[in-house]
Amino acid sequence: MSSPAGPERPPREADRIKVWFRFVPREGRLPYDTEGLWATRLGPDTARVDNVPFLHDGVAEGETVRFRTDGDGVHWAVGRVADSGNCTVRVLPLPDGPLGRDARAVHERLAGYGLTGEVFSAEFPLVALTVPGGADLRGVKELLARGRDEGWWHFEVSCVTDAWRNA
Repeated sequence: MSSPAGPERPPREADRIKVWFRFVPREGRLPYDTEGLWATRLGPDTARVDNVPFLHDGVAEGETVRFRTDGDGVHWAVGRVADSGNCTVRVLPLPDGPLGRDARAVHERLAGYGLTGEVFSAEFPLVALTVPGGADLRGVKELLARGRDEGWWHFEVSCVTDAWRNA
């Protein structure tokens, strides 16, 4: 099953494309096996990812990926060409926790670190966040752990850098 296409955004420029990623769905997760991410075409088969992934692991906003275009004109990611230095974190507020299902409250708690992101939907307030490479990674990790320990949210880190691992 493909992920929801989300709201259609008109391309801002002629080089704006959607690159699709295939993956094996994980048990207990959303039942999708593809995710489309907006990207800026850099060359005939490369693009820079312009938004944060909700489902696909191992890619972050700003990374350059290689893609192949199928007979229907769909651009499928086939590998990463260059890292962005960013990380991807996903946070799901706990309905019975102090934040309730409030994705905005998640954003507010993490915004001070320069994190940006998107919300999957009002019904499923999963917040996918881009952690810039220059952020206070130790502080971000500590706040994520504190939120988990105090019952604010569950979180997962789906794309990391050496700087994240060493923070």
